[in-house]
Amino acid sequence: MADKKVSGGLKLFLELGPVAAFFIAYVKLKGQTFTIGGTEYDGFILATAGFIPLMLLSTGILWVLTGKLSKMQIMTVVLVVVFGGLSVWLNDERFFKMKPTMIYALFAGILGFGLLRGESYLKAVMGESLPMQSDGWMILTKRLTLFFAVLAVLNEVIWRGFSTEVWVNFKTFGLTAALFLFFMTQSRIFAKYGSEVPKDDE
Repeated sequence: MADKKVSGGLKLFLELGPVAAFFIAYVKLKGQTFTIGGTEYDGFILATAGFIPLMLLSTGILWVLTGKLSKMQIMTVVLVVVFGGLSVWLNDERFFKMKPTMIYALFAGILGFGLLRGESYLKAVMGESLPMQSDGWMILTKRLTLFFAVLAVLNEVIWRGFSTEVWVNFKTFGLTAALFLFFMTQSRIFAKYGSEVPKDDE
């Protein structure tokens, strides 16, 4: 399937929409208990149950519109289905709360493995959309590897040491803001090592 263009606003909506919907559902359902099939489920579990198909739907739409999905997007969806599904199936919110830890630890591990081999796997994922010299990619990959590792540890601290409400706010706003701020603070790397790809080499 050929790659297709999609507006940045629509792409952002599809990526962040399910997270926003999960937050809204949790706020409306928190503190409530629902009996389904003789089993009691709290609002968090029901919000999680709704988040999984919504994530699959938005990712599917993104794939149809763009003609491709990054490896990180695919891994994220797989982990959402696995850990979210376990939370719903076992009626245990801990699995879904562990999901960001697994995602960021996996990303840090993959990028770190590439660094040990002297390669930037980040370049392999983002190189086409963000032309940059190899030195720049290595620096950015090292920083992002450390950043993902910190996020994984931070998620563990938050979900184990604080209330579900605190964790939901951290997941919805904290992680999103942290990722945005991280890339904003890397502007010097983009400015110093950014390069234009000649049309003949595109």
